[in-house]
Amino acid sequence: MQVQVNTDDYIHGGDSLARWITDECKSRLSRFQDHVTRLEVFLTDLDAGKSGANDKRCRIEARVTGRQPITVTDEADKMANAFIGAADKLARALDTDLGRVKDRNGRDTIRVAADERD
Repeated sequence: MQVQVNTDDYIHGGDSLARWITDECKSRLSRFQDHVTRLEVFLTDLDAGKSGANDKRCRIEARVTGRQPITVTDEADKMANAFIGAADKLARALDTDLGRVKDRNGRDTIRVAADERD
């Protein structure tokens, strides 16, 4: 699973922030590594350097093999909280989306062979 981190001009942290996000993504979403090919993480300061409530936004886009991309967003007062919230939302969204595929393909048919009816 490849992780790409994108930030705006007001988010500082450089390589250490990107490394932390990459490690957290891989540990929190490890059970989806067979399905997710790439994660793109977008970190944004909504108030452009001013402080305020819930002014940090994290958007994560997951590229899932054979499916449409899944995107989640979370906002918080600290970037770490926004990222963790978005990662948790993504885990739930992937559970839901991949669970639908499994349910649709893994169900038993309602049609029964003639010799099994008796």
